[in-house]
Amino acid sequence: MSRNVLKSAVAALALMAAAPVTAQELVIGLRAGPDSIDPHWSTLGSQAEALRHVFDTLVDVDENLQLQPGLAVSWEPVDDTTWEFKLREGVTFHDGTPFTAEDAKFSIERIPEVTGPMSMTLYTKYVDSVEVVDDLTLRVKTKGIAPALPNDFTRLFVVPSETGMEAGNEAFNSGEKAIGTGPYRFVSWQPKGDLVLERNEDYWGDAPAWERVVRKEIADDAARVAALRSGQVDLINYVPASDYLAMQNDGEVETFVSDSVYILNIAPNVKDEEPQPITVNGEEVEGNPLQDKRVREALDLAINRDVLVNVVLEGLGTPANQLMPEGFFGYTDQIGEKTYDLEKAKELLAEAGYPDGFEIDFTCTNNRVPGDSVVCEALAQMWARLGLTVDAQALNGTVFFPAAAREEYTMSMSAWGTLTGEAAYTYGALTHTKDDEKGFGNFNRTGYSNAEFDEVFGEGTQTLDADARRTLYEEASYIAMEDRALIPTVILQTVWAADAGTLEFTPRVDQETRAYAITPVE
Repeated sequence: MSRNVLKSAVAALALMAAAPVTAQELVIGLRAGPDSIDPHWSTLGSQAEALRHVFDTLVDVDENLQLQPGLAVSWEPVDDTTWEFKLREGVTFHDGTPFTAEDAKFSIERIPEVTGPMSMTLYTKYVDSVEVVDDLTLRVKTKGIAPALPNDFTRLFVVPSETGMEAGNEAFNSGEKAIGTGPYRFVSWQPKGDLVLERNEDYWGDAPAWERVVRKEIADDAARVAALRSGQVDLINYVPASDYLAMQNDGEVETFVSDSVYILNIAPNVKDEEPQPITVNGEEVEGNPLQDKRVREALDLAINRDVLVNVVLEGLGTPANQLMPEGFFGYTDQIGEKTYDLEKAKELLAEAGYPDGFEIDFTCTNNRVPGDSVVCEALAQMWARLGLTVDAQALNGTVFFPAAAREEYTMSMSAWGTLTGEAAYTYGALTHTKDDEKGFGNFNRTGYSNAEFDEVFGEGTQTLDADARRTLYEEASYIAMEDRALIPTVILQTVWAADAGTLEFTPRVDQETRAYAITPVE
């Protein structure tokens, strides 16, 4: 039986077993879905990707992360510490309530009040106060000069002011408060299961092609591929490298490939007391070896990035030498290509006092991005050649990220994407000294602190001249990477797949799968 005949049979059986579905239904199989329907709950990309179907942001980005209007049609600085946003006219929430500046103000002010696993204050760190000028004009006072504020507002999801500060997860997850201005209305959600959406017929933008969208969370890669091949879903994301190679020779499947902004970064904890003890011959070492730059450099030199890309990821990636891809605002050319030098790594480890290595825990995600678990295992093997005993463990993101937020890992690895396209977003969050007052270091889980970096980076955040700011960010990037504050490994590529000739789909560098940007082939 051909695969197309099999798929037709499966579809027919499904129609007999369930209520009829519209021909305008799109079913997407995704590795990860949202962990809550509250759009201010978490910064995870899978969360934002799902919820932007229901909620709009003030500022949007295209597939290459270039800024474009969202609920705000324009923005400009009024003075050094004030931004003015002109809002879109004629927009209504799903319950018919008109969208106004009061809703945008409420949404900005709500974010710090929400306690989730990964705080969204990353996007409001520069906000000092918010003023409603009129129904369609919003002014944001900032804590000093904030040239990147519009970039941060690409993740500022807007909810109605009537939501109330007291509204919690249950109210959103049930659908009671799942009211946005987005292209789709919330129908239902099952954690780790299906998010069901129906078209918003009153959407202010282009009408989506699909009357109904079902986003099915299928965490297992093999199961997701099988769901596509059996006709259970129309499109899947995060196609594994091994299946991608087979699909290239399959005329019945079409693949869509894109570079991404996501980089797998190693985070060595440099606090005085490491959360998971580092041992030599079963005895806990005195002090924390990861505080020694020579140890961090040895870990870096022992990584063969070409092997990670060409063997482990089967070509779906590129070596990374800093926390952002080339071309991003703040990427520096001062850092050369990372070299693999095992002998030099062993020398540095011996100089640091560990000629025979040590035993260390290494914790990674296993479902965050393509290849995270296999890269984790490969790194453990590479460090074994350095003389280390690495206890590697890859965990589901629902376990990994809350523990990471509690700073429970001595050394870990997860993906980070510079979703705003500029250095302030990434280095300000990951490598700046933790500073709750300034809103920096809110994702610094390692205890890293470098006064020189903080000074240079801080000057950049207060510099309006773009060329001068870029130079300062490049210098800050160089300082952090030379110090091995974090150790970048590979920039990931993303693969989607669908039946050949069925869908028009443009891949995005942020890896998002936006149903309202997908159309059927006529």
